[in-house]
Amino acid sequence: MAVGGERADEPSLGRSTLPRDFWLYLASRFCTATGSTLLRAAVAWHVYALSHSAFHLGLIGLVQFLPAPALSLVGGALADARDRRRIMMTAQVVLLACATALCMATRAAAASLPLLYGIVVLAAGAAAFDNPARASLLPATNQALAFASGPAVAGLVIGAAGVGMAYGLDAALIAVSLAALTPLRCPPPVGGRVGFRLQSIRDGLAFVWRHEVILGCMTLDMFAVIFGGATALLPIYATAILHVGARGYGLLASSFELGALVASAALIARRPITRAGPALLVTVGLYGVATIVFGVSRWFPLSVVAYAAAGMADQVSVVLRNTAIQLSTPDPLRGRVSAVNMIFIGASNQLGAAESGFVAALTNATFSVVTGGLGCLLVVAIVAARWPRLRRYRTDEAVSGPR
Repeated sequence: MAVGGERADEPSLGRSTLPRDFWLYLASRFCTATGSTLLRAAVAWHVYALSHSAFHLGLIGLVQFLPAPALSLVGGALADARDRRRIMMTAQVVLLACATALCMATRAAAASLPLLYGIVVLAAGAAAFDNPARASLLPATNQALAFASGPAVAGLVIGAAGVGMAYGLDAALIAVSLAALTPLRCPPPVGGRVGFRLQSIRDGLAFVWRHEVILGCMTLDMFAVIFGGATALLPIYATAILHVGARGYGLLASSFELGALVASAALIARRPITRAGPALLVTVGLYGVATIVFGVSRWFPLSVVAYAAAGMADQVSVVLRNTAIQLSTPDPLRGRVSAVNMIFIGASNQLGAAESGFVAALTNATFSVVTGGLGCLLVVAIVAARWPRLRRYRTDEAVSGPR
């Protein structure tokens, strides 16, 4: 359910089928994904260090969400109409400027909550263009490792050298990503590019709305993570509940993606899951159960294991969901459908962070996480009842088009 996560790994691929452009793209994707999760972890830690407030942690998610819906739709349409490499490079120039500004402001002791929130909005706007272009260009084979690396590195760097150094490292990663994208040759979509117009955005939205499996997958992910996400409250758990400090925070934050990495390896080693619909519903249910265990735990090792288990369940659901969406979407529509998917993912992650922070501010962090896990289980039951085709969906019977 986390941003990204598509898998298309084939262990038998040889050098002849993995050209230079593939490795350049892979390097860029790894650096961007690592940098984005590093920045997210660093900003959350910084906001809590300045405010000591669950409410202000929740605001991070809200301000991230504000530019996402409209800009993601535009970004998806552009990904189908323009050079995707140039779109990614332009977006990453903005991300590089954001990381550099945070690094300089922190080192000058000028960082404040308004500045942090403003940078979050700019970075979210840039990601709204970068993500659809990347998702429609090539699946991400190394994203789980990158997502695991970012929070862990953030915790280590914050503990050793302060949050300003974490921002500087994020800037360096984005610079490497830009260097990898510069010589990349980006093929046009199969069937040719479409013109950029408002009707093309409406076409993408209409396709998603008519396709029961795609709409069910996106709805399940969005509402399950809105209720079940605990990421926004990790600074509170690390400092006030588990008492493990910045390095423990980094380990706790990265354990989710380490679990995702283990799940990715297991998925590569086994045969593809054909009964994707039932498997998706089960894994999202397991995600809710793991979230509840994490919420009530007061023992750091158990918290790490529970959060890693949530990451494993999340990664399986990400692969199943994105496989269903990719198999069901014609290539000329993938940029726009990817943009709609990114809106759902963004809504789940960002509004979920806001929901967690605001509920915790009114009650406490444990109540917020546990009731969120219970809400996730309720969402699974409602989606299973509402979209019967999703319950029966099989990848070996998938076709591209409205169903």
